[in-house]
Amino acid sequence: MHNLGLLFDVDGPIASPVTRTIAIRSIVTDLVAMTAAGVPIAFITGRSGDFIRNQVVAPLCDAGLGEALESHGARMFGVFEKGGAWAPITGDGMGDVAVDASVALPDAAVDGIRSLVRERFADTMFFDETKRAMISVEQRTDVDADTYHEAQSRFQDAAFDLLTGLGLGLRYGERVAPDAAGEVPFRIDPTIISTDIESVLLDKDRGAQRAFDYFAERGPLPHRWRSVGDSRSDYKMADYVHSTGREVAHVDVRPADGVLDRPYEVITIGDAVHDTAGAEFLAHWRRELGLQEA
Repeated sequence: MHNLGLLFDVDGPIASPVTRTIAIRSIVTDLVAMTAAGVPIAFITGRSGDFIRNQVVAPLCDAGLGEALESHGARMFGVFEKGGAWAPITGDGMGDVAVDASVALPDAAVDGIRSLVRERFADTMFFDETKRAMISVEQRTDVDADTYHEAQSRFQDAAFDLLTGLGLGLRYGERVAPDAAGEVPFRIDPTIISTDIESVLLDKDRGAQRAFDYFAERGPLPHRWRSVGDSRSDYKMADYVHSTGREVAHVDVRPADGVLDRPYEVITIGDAVHDTAGAEFLAHWRRELGLQEA
């Protein structure tokens, strides 16, 4: 078994932020090959379990993931909604999704945001019905980025007003509205293709810890890790690994947003970004580990 573990965000390094699918075939075959070689791999994402089952695990299974996961020491895990939900990925595919109900938004908030999107913003975005612990409103694929981002800003202002009007404790940038108990348990978190409304307890470090717990129950943890992501919050995966005393480097596949200063190595892949960078990263490690090319 190779002394390497991998933690991946999905949108960006694995799935194209344009098509929202795995558009580069080598990503699929390299992930399967590395799994079969005993490299523990976790997908730590804000996406829902349904998205990962259909857009990530299904093509991996078509490429032989089931057989790979029957190999000795093979481990794969999915953490969704930034730690609010999770599921094992085994030779039978993705298992049942568990949900942390303690971090979920109240039904009135979910219903209110759904109605807001349908009534005022349906021309640029849609409400993600697959989320179970958080709310996500995503850019329509037929809408260009500039049009979406202008609407996104207006949506986030309207969402803040709606939710705080329901008494929800909420943070959105510099706007903060405590609840009746003086607490702020939720936040509005924009991404390049969506807006997430979520518990402040959810983030990528929580997801990394959950993945480590799962892997540790099933075998020794490697000392060397790489995390891969396209947003500043993805560095928190590496932050968690670093806190355990293991060797880690973070691969930033969208460095134009600003490379963060961290006590571990931060890697960029030349001029490559998003899933092109993700594919190059995986190809590098396939060669480094001496795995046969598909």
